[in-house]
Amino acid sequence: MKDVSFGQYYPVRSFVHRADPRLKILFLIAFITAIFIAKNFYGLAVCAFVLLLAILFSRVPFLKVLRAVRGVLFLVLFTAVLNLLFRTGEKTYWDGPAVYWSWKIFSVTQEGIVESLFLVVRLILLVVCSSLLTYTTTPVSLTDGIESLLTPLKWIRFPVHELALIMSIALRFIPILMDETERVKNAQMARGADFESGNPVRRVKAVVPILIPLLLSAFRRADELGDAMDARCYSGGKKRTKYKKLRLGWRDLIVFLVGAAMVTGVVLLRIYLGWPL
Repeated sequence: MKDVSFGQYYPVRSFVHRADPRLKILFLIAFITAIFIAKNFYGLAVCAFVLLLAILFSRVPFLKVLRAVRGVLFLVLFTAVLNLLFRTGEKTYWDGPAVYWSWKIFSVTQEGIVESLFLVVRLILLVVCSSLLTYTTTPVSLTDGIESLLTPLKWIRFPVHELALIMSIALRFIPILMDETERVKNAQMARGADFESGNPVRRVKAVVPILIPLLLSAFRRADELGDAMDARCYSGGKKRTKYKKLRLGWRDLIVFLVGAAMVTGVVLLRIYLGWPL
């Protein structure tokens, strides 16, 4: 769990770090939209190229960003295997048979291979871009950006500030809970607990001595945080002022133009090129 990177912040001065959090959130939304609009590998290649530029300008180590994929590797492989075994299409993309192997309801086809690869690339790009946002934006900046973007909802008395604060606290608690999990696991292993051997059922039962202390620790931290906010007379979003106000600059204009060009390019590739090659 110590390799889970989502929710962590990488402190360094870079072009991406200095960009407005609102534009970075909107860029992430545009990137996700472009990924799901993409109908072929050319569209995904455009998204991957833009993401690579963002990683280079963020000065976050490339391998550190890719580490985010490890947390969802099982999900990626599981969905890829399902698409590979249950796709029964007859399309061919290269010389060779359309169906390589078939047994009852399972089959391996050219279409299944291509769609599985397409899905894997799409999920990896999605996870890496989401992780890059948290690497380059502090929880406080994320809170301010989300609150600013959701400001129109205040007209219908929606608790925008409280929602943004909850999301920020949740992101901040992810690395804290990961560290707490590692400490509890090491303590249980020092007492003779075995988490590696045995069948899957036994391994699941072995997790119980970790979950119970972890839940108790999470509730205790939440209670302490609530007491600390009450002690400081926290009253939500009522007439609150900000020490740092968000202002758009030339970096944000570049981020907007890159995001708009990416979405436009993916849409054009979807219209004029077929699926998936």
